[in-house]
Amino acid sequence: MPTVYITAPPDEAGHIATTLVEERLAACVNRVRCRSTYRWEDEVHRDDEEILLAKTTDEGYDALVERVEELHPYDVPCIERFDEDDVTDAFGKWLTDSVGSP
Repeated sequence: MPTVYITAPPDEAGHIATTLVEERLAACVNRVRCRSTYRWEDEVHRDDEEILLAKTTDEGYDALVERVEELHPYDVPCIERFDEDDVTDAFGKWLTDSVGSP
């Protein structure tokens, strides 16, 4: 089961998270505030962001990434996939039941 790590500006993070859950692309999205330091266009930037941890399925992953790219204000959004092979049966069932068609 993939967990998708996404960073977003705080004023957009809530909209992205809610859209992913409402559209059944993610079962859940956790939001964590952070301060990011990164290089963009040969300058070092320091910005407040939110980390979004979106729980989805293998089947839902590509559609989730496509939707994040549509919604995200950055030219190159951070979208990373982490695969979780060891989840409880109950959590795995809930996640699978929550993503995709109702």
